[in-house]
Amino acid sequence: MNIGSCIAALRKDRGLSQEALAESVGVSRQAVTKWESGESQPDLDNLIALASFFGVTVDSLIRADSCGASPSGSPVPGRALPGLAGGRLDALAFGEILRRAKRATYAGKGAETASSRPSSHDLAYREGDFSYYDTYFGGEAFVGEEAAWIGENPAWSMNYAGRVLVPDLFPSDFLKEALCAVPPDLPFRGPRVYERGDFAYHCMVTGELSWFQGSEEILVRGVKTYECVFHGGAVH
Repeated sequence: MNIGSCIAALRKDRGLSQEALAESVGVSRQAVTKWESGESQPDLDNLIALASFFGVTVDSLIRADSCGASPSGSPVPGRALPGLAGGRLDALAFGEILRRAKRATYAGKGAETASSRPSSHDLAYREGDFSYYDTYFGGEAFVGEEAAWIGENPAWSMNYAGRVLVPDLFPSDFLKEALCAVPPDLPFRGPRVYERGDFAYHCMVTGELSWFQGSEEILVRGVKTYECVFHGGAVH
């Protein structure tokens, strides 16, 4: 099996379209098509991004000897995620509902609820027996937690901490715009790459819904103006 066939097998194993994979690793759909057809091969940066996204090693992609099988203990979208809603929701379904929750709250400029703790900012979303809460403190330097429940059972949580590095340049509305573009297969913050004019948002993630960590940044005309780190996973 060559690299292109390996990428195609891993993509299909996760139930993703070429468009979804392209968005997740920050390339065009045409690039993915060319990789899979053997017309071209990903460079080192894209190999690293692909390996990180699929949860495999760069070496396994290059040697193409372990494709079609997910790493041990690493659940993929479309399969049951242990601990998430007692197995009643698969990762892709949970990612989609989590995406809707995020777009309806902070990213979508949703209204805040009553503070749960002194000086906290709180936002909430409910859909059926799914409930989501986002609580954070601060402004230019902040910390917070997002958490989701299925019924009365906690299912997933993420902690984050960030800061604005250049207040005069920081585009807060652009951050919300980028976070609204959060993909269902990577429902943590925003997409891996999101750009508009002079603004560029980058998000780097390793892991899956069950256990992950990552960071994001915003550059304005090449100047880093904002950064945030996050980590979390399934609760059971």
